[in-house]
Amino acid sequence: MSISRRDFNKLLVSGVAGSAFGLFGMTGTSFAAGGAKKHVVVVGGGFGGAATAKYLRKLDPSLAVTLIEPKAAYVTCPFSNWVLGGLKTMKDITHTYAALHAKHGVNVIADRVVAVDPAKGTVKLSGGKTIGYDRLVVSPGIDFKFDAIPGYSQKIAESKIPHAWQAGPQTLLLQRQLHAMKNGGTVVICPPDNPFRCPPGPYERASLVAHYLKANKPKSKIIILDAKEKFSKQGLFTKGWERLYPGMIEWRSATGGGKVLKLDADKMTLETDLGAVKGDVINIIPAQKAGKIAFDAGLTNEKGWCPINPSSFESTIHKGIHIVGDACVAGAMPKSGFAASSQGKVAAAAIVNLLRGQEPAPPSLVNTCYSLIGPKYGVSVAGVYQLSATGIVDIPGSGGLTPADASDDQLEQEALFAEGWYTNICKDIWG
Repeated sequence: MSISRRDFNKLLVSGVAGSAFGLFGMTGTSFAAGGAKKHVVVVGGGFGGAATAKYLRKLDPSLAVTLIEPKAAYVTCPFSNWVLGGLKTMKDITHTYAALHAKHGVNVIADRVVAVDPAKGTVKLSGGKTIGYDRLVVSPGIDFKFDAIPGYSQKIAESKIPHAWQAGPQTLLLQRQLHAMKNGGTVVICPPDNPFRCPPGPYERASLVAHYLKANKPKSKIIILDAKEKFSKQGLFTKGWERLYPGMIEWRSATGGGKVLKLDADKMTLETDLGAVKGDVINIIPAQKAGKIAFDAGLTNEKGWCPINPSSFESTIHKGIHIVGDACVAGAMPKSGFAASSQGKVAAAAIVNLLRGQEPAPPSLVNTCYSLIGPKYGVSVAGVYQLSATGIVDIPGSGGLTPADASDDQLEQEALFAEGWYTNICKDIWG
């Protein structure tokens, strides 16, 4: 499959739900499974888990599908940077599970899975209940390696130096700190080394924080202390920064003084190879690993992520368990909300086939990452992926980046595409 970046973006904005089956090698026909009703349990109600639950029911309405998620509503990390920039509210990025239950017949349980027994095919909930499954889907998202930076901790993140990489209270804490900061203050953002959730996200965050500061605290500045030598869409971001926020954003590579050696939370300073950096607001995005339940269930490798069979997203460690989203090792695919939803649909189709005694069909997978540099200045990267002997790989010539010489109209169109993408994907998953 080869598709241009522009046509790919149009396809996404025209309606994710309408395009999904064709892109993932599925048809819209529901499968009627014979025999006793099968039960699939899905753990985690984010982009990956909720998409899997919904599409299991769409593909085979005879399946009993239970989604287990402790939160009553899901707050998306995508667009949480827009909240920091003053372009969206928390309400705009919060989604409930009501439609999954009422419209699609998914049984939603508000609880937390505390244990998985792959041999018995059961999960145990924090409330004490045990639930059996024929197939299990685990979409736990990420957890943090708080100890990767000496001086940092979960307690400090919750009270003083937020990561805001799981949207919700952390987003609001960082927003309050930005609003309280003096004009002329310094915001320090510390992205981690790869791999981590949403590779362009820290740089969109810097952009939209700069948008807020330019309008409200124009003497302020942003310093990005990066654990990497380069980052996603770097040329597009730096060009946008020079144009919209000249002199306001400074990016330092790992070897250029960006690698953080330790934090002094009391003094609000970060130690680097080239000396201390003081911030009025500090946003540390810690190194990451799979969510806790993946570790508890024995689904992770030595690097802290979940290896899977790329044709079905079934764990290579425990059969009958599928892992989708940020926690899984998905080859060339980035860890993003759209990638997670794409993987969830592929896993749903694979599970339906496996429960019918059939092999999963080879899928195509897709991803797009939009980033807003300013309200009318958007950029994106898109990709289409296929299976190979080495796993999930890019399809040459598909997708691509916003052109470096994009016109003002094109950049504004990208910003509109971003809004359309978000509206459609959220409707597709939670609507």
